[in-house]
Amino acid sequence: MRIEVLVDVKTTLGEGPLWDVEEQRLYWIDSFDGRVFRCTADGREVRAWDVPQKIGSMCLRKPGGAVVSLARGFHLLDFTTGEVTPIHDPEPDRPNNRLNDGKVDRQGRFIAGSMDTQEEGPNGALYRLDPDLKVTRLDSGIVVSNGPCWSPDGGTFYFTDTWSGEISAYDYDQRTGTVANKRAFCTRPKTDGGGFDGATVDAEGCVWSAHVYVGKLVRYRPDGSVDRVIEMPVRKVTSVMFGGPDLDVLFVTSMAKPPLPRFPGDGVLRGSLFAIHGLGVRGMPEARFAG
Repeated sequence: MRIEVLVDVKTTLGEGPLWDVEEQRLYWIDSFDGRVFRCTADGREVRAWDVPQKIGSMCLRKPGGAVVSLARGFHLLDFTTGEVTPIHDPEPDRPNNRLNDGKVDRQGRFIAGSMDTQEEGPNGALYRLDPDLKVTRLDSGIVVSNGPCWSPDGGTFYFTDTWSGEISAYDYDQRTGTVANKRAFCTRPKTDGGGFDGATVDAEGCVWSAHVYVGKLVRYRPDGSVDRVIEMPVRKVTSVMFGGPDLDVLFVTSMAKPPLPRFPGDGVLRGSLFAIHGLGVRGMPEARFAG
């Protein structure tokens, strides 16, 4: 196994690595600085787009461009012009919330959740954006929405409220895009200052989770047991995604500056985009939004 710094852009809050198999390009975001980045698998041809608000996540669209979950709702992003067009703000009455992590299901629907910006109150919710741009709330009572991903067969949805100490599993109805039967998939200690952050599922059905503020990546077997732990060179790792031509490179984002004073700092590699080689595991191709 080899860990390398792929791009050292010092993202204030790097998040959401997204490998696109069609373009063979990696996208990621800086949540706090409001930027979308793109590069090749080996870190070349870096390109960036500015968005007008903090950004929680993004997905690529089948017709081209992207959907971005900004602080004040879902928007379209045109990569050619840089134009950002509002779709819908599901929480106009909650100014202290912002949209956060999200991913696309096998049917081309974008699932993203919101969070309390102080990371204290259960004021967030989980939403589904359909290809016709209709927004539906799937769950509520969430402090910090993070880590949405699906089992290889699409029938199980994984999701975490970062400070709950657990990743939850839901039954996922692929026909309707609804969730049911929420239960604990795995847990982590609440006493070490860390929390569950971004996640992805590999081709063997194992869940890879970034443990933010403690600098660890953990692979969980489908039964929720720990398979392996990778110690990262920075503590504030935020999210993970498999990519590269063979989907066998694990890309890892990190943050240069913690969002709140109570969280720890890091060394010179803070905010870097990392690539991990030689894991012997492949990921799953990410779907594009169908709208």
